[in-house]
Amino acid sequence: MIQREDLLAMRNADKFDTYGSTRFPTLFEKAVRQGLTPADSITSEGITCYARTALSPTYVGHETFLRCPFCEDVHDVSDYDVAVLGIPYDSGTSNRSGTRLGPAGIRHASSQISPFNPDYGVDLYEKIKLCDVGDIYTLPANSEKTFDQITKGVGFVFSQGVTPIILGGDHSTSFPSLRGIAPFIDGNIGVIHIDRHSDCDAIQMDEKMHGTEWYHSTRLPNLSAKNLVQIGIGGNCCKSWSKFVRGSGLTAISMEDIDTYGIDKIAETALEIAWKGCKAVYISLDIDVLEAAFCPGTGTPDFGGMLPRELLRLLRLVTAPGICGMDVVEVSPPFDVSEITSLAASRCIINVLCNLALNDSLYRH
Repeated sequence: MIQREDLLAMRNADKFDTYGSTRFPTLFEKAVRQGLTPADSITSEGITCYARTALSPTYVGHETFLRCPFCEDVHDVSDYDVAVLGIPYDSGTSNRSGTRLGPAGIRHASSQISPFNPDYGVDLYEKIKLCDVGDIYTLPANSEKTFDQITKGVGFVFSQGVTPIILGGDHSTSFPSLRGIAPFIDGNIGVIHIDRHSDCDAIQMDEKMHGTEWYHSTRLPNLSAKNLVQIGIGGNCCKSWSKFVRGSGLTAISMEDIDTYGIDKIAETALEIAWKGCKAVYISLDIDVLEAAFCPGTGTPDFGGMLPRELLRLLRLVTAPGICGMDVVEVSPPFDVSEITSLAASRCIINVLCNLALNDSLYRH
C-alpha cells in the first residue's frame, strides 16, 4: 500500500502553508487600500468593494473603457468628471446567462472607437475628465450581498461629485445602483428606462432578478413610479406588468407608440414626465431594446425593437438636459456575433458622453 505521506500531492499540500504567507496579506492590504472595504454584509476575508489585485474574481476585466485612465485607487475618483464602472453579475438572469462578461466585452469593443465624434463635433477627452474605476467585486451565489456591494460602490463614486456610467451585468443591478445614488440627491429622481421588457415584477423565481428592478426601485423614498418612463416596451411581458402600470402611475411607451408619434415627440414626452418635480434623471438602457438582428449578444433578444439610429436619436434627445447616472445592461458576449452588441453598447455610451459635453450638462452636486 502506498503511504499517504509518500504521495506528491500530500507533500506539496504541506508546502502551501508557507507559500503566499507574505504575498497574499500584502495583496489584500493593497486591494482594501485602493478598492474600499466591502459592504457591511460581507464577512469573508479577501473581498473588497471594487475588485483589485490578483485576488479579483476571474471574470473581472482589465481593459479600460475607451482606453481612458484607470483610477486604481478609487479614493482618487474625485479628480474626474465621469467614472465608468463594471458590474460583472448575471445571477439575476432568468434565461441565458453570460452578462457577467458584459463589462469586459463593452470595454474591449470601445477600444475600437475614437473619442472624437463627428456627429457631435466633440473630442471627448478635451471636454470631459473620464476614468475607469474597474469592476465591483460581485458574489455570484448571493444577490443581496452583491446588491450591497453595488450600492456602496456606486454610492461612493456619486458621493465624490462624479457621474457614474455603469456597465452591466444583468438588469437586476439597476436597483442597487439607484439605491446608491438616491441618498445623495436632494430631491426626487426621475428614470427613463429604455427596454423591450417592463421588468416590474415584485419577485421572479422567488428572488430579486432582472425582471424586478423597477418594482423595487420605485420604493426608494425619492423615486416615484410617476417619474418612471419605459420606452420600447413590447415582446415578452408578464401579466403582472399591466397591474403595476395601472396601479403605480408609471408611463409605458411601446414600439407602436414610437411608430405613431416618432422619436422626437416620444423623447419630449419622456423628459416632461421624468423631470416633473425632480432634481435629477437617471437613464437605464437594456441593449435588448434594439431589434434582435442588431443585438444577438443578449439574454432575451426580441424582434420588433428599435433600429440603431432610432436609439441613438432617442439618447441624444433625452440626455441633453443632463443625467445623474446611466447604466447599459444585458450585453452577453458569449452570444454575440463579431462584437456587434458590445459595439452598440459602447457607441451608445460614447454618444451620451459627447452629448453631455456638447451641452455642458454634466450633473453637478
